[in-house]
Amino acid sequence: MPMRAPGPAHDRPPARAAATARARLTRAVTAVARRPRGNRKLSGRILAGQLAILGLTSAIGFVLFAVAQRGQLDREYERQALAIATTTAAEPQIRQAIAYGTGGDVVQAVTQRIAASTGASYVVVIDRHGIRHSHPHPELVGVRVDAPGTRLDGRSHVGVDNGSTGRSANGRAPLYGPAGDLVGQVSAGIRERTVVDQLWQELPVFGLFAGVALAVGAGASVLLARRLKRSTFGLELEEITELLQDREAMLHGIREGVLAFDRRERITVVNDEARRLLGLGTALGRTLAEVLPDGRLRRALDGTLAGHDITVLTDSHCLAVNRMPVVLHGRELGAVVTVRDRTELVGLLRELDSVRGLTDALRSQQHEFSNRMHTLAGLLELGEHEAALEFAVESAGAEPSLAGSVRDRIGNPLMAGLVMAKTTVAQERGVRLALDAASELGEAPPHLDRLLTIVGNLVDNAVDAAADGPPPAGGPRQVTLRLTEDAAAVRVRVADTGPGVPGWARSRIFEDGWSTRPGRGTARRGLGLALVHRLVRRHGGTIEVSEGRGAVFTVVLPVPDPADDRRAALTAKGADR
Repeated sequence: MPMRAPGPAHDRPPARAAATARARLTRAVTAVARRPRGNRKLSGRILAGQLAILGLTSAIGFVLFAVAQRGQLDREYERQALAIATTTAAEPQIRQAIAYGTGGDVVQAVTQRIAASTGASYVVVIDRHGIRHSHPHPELVGVRVDAPGTRLDGRSHVGVDNGSTGRSANGRAPLYGPAGDLVGQVSAGIRERTVVDQLWQELPVFGLFAGVALAVGAGASVLLARRLKRSTFGLELEEITELLQDREAMLHGIREGVLAFDRRERITVVNDEARRLLGLGTALGRTLAEVLPDGRLRRALDGTLAGHDITVLTDSHCLAVNRMPVVLHGRELGAVVTVRDRTELVGLLRELDSVRGLTDALRSQQHEFSNRMHTLAGLLELGEHEAALEFAVESAGAEPSLAGSVRDRIGNPLMAGLVMAKTTVAQERGVRLALDAASELGEAPPHLDRLLTIVGNLVDNAVDAAADGPPPAGGPRQVTLRLTEDAAAVRVRVADTGPGVPGWARSRIFEDGWSTRPGRGTARRGLGLALVHRLVRRHGGTIEVSEGRGAVFTVVLPVPDPADDRRAALTAKGADR
């Protein structure tokens, strides 16, 4: 089959990849720094905002102060007005004039004198009939009072009223005659404008405090802006926004998964590719232990497994994981992890290893065939025709019998070709691959693609074990393959004459990255059995390892229900629409 060369994104060395990432980030920061800055800098915006807040706060404070002060002044002037009214009601001249109905001019003169000396806006005296005997406006003297609340009840009253002289704070005191009987009422008031004037008199003091507060706030704003500038590396708000947008574009535009963690192993950054490869949902702000189960993947992400391009198998991907700590001023702030999908690359590498092994085997067979042809030609030149015929029959007898045995027991041509290729590779390594006589596989076995992968990996692992292990006593190095199929399941049994699997290793033999042998060739060790285990588990099958003369692996893949296949086909057709 045609093979694609691995892309540069997959086989790039870790140091070169890190340098490329740093160069991209440097170019992004430089591009942002060179962009034209706005007219209003961060310090100016903070200063304007702080001044606006302080100004608004001061205005609100002044209004609240004015309201409170106005009420306080109203109460103070009400007390003063009541005191003026009480003092006026105690004047003997006014008491006699009102009680006996004499001396109206005297009442007007006395009240005007009292108003002038006390600063009252008005002092009004009325009799028991509500007739005014004094008033700031002389034309109202002798006129009946028509305002509410002027009844004579013998008690003092204070309040703010809208009278004939305007809005004023006033006090009313009962007026008693010389005989002690109630003969009228004295009302004294201070106009509202006097209260407002008092507020304006106190305004400069309040303005001074407000000005000091604004000055302090402005200074604090400048210091805060400078501190923020240092924290943001001199970038303005628009530049920070653009830098974040560039970062998001880079994170979600690359084909590698990127995750970032803080010191507590909480995920702070995750892009779309990382979510896809790792199957993450809502991960931001959560720890690795909360989003991933314990296993090799989590150990690679949290740094428990050290190294570059750590290979990790998931249910659907083969991943290369790299973790880089983030250190600032000698202090580790967290880590950045990159995850690359190497599923296709690993498959291609394994196919390449198989092709290389087959090529070496064919080259060896070609050399052996050339030697046989030279031998046959020599016998013919010497006239040894009988010996040449026997030699030719002996040389050609073994291979046709093996091919015929495979064709008789395996009906599918792809599986038959795989077995023949693996047989040749095994022979090159000094191992005999035998097909069990009980093998029987039809032309269209279920799970054919997965079955080819399972058989290929198990046979490769068995050949490695038989070839690298000590030779068995009393026999050749051998791998025995049995393929059977019935209505319920497809069964694969691979036995070798290697050293076997120790009991302590059986619980870990299917972990990705775990192997009892060092790596050889371009394919990484510890992936074959892990891949087989995941394929078998995904299709609801079982895989077991036991001891024979060496190791014995048995795989059972259940035959899928035709109804399930029809439902899957209908679902796929609906998705295509």
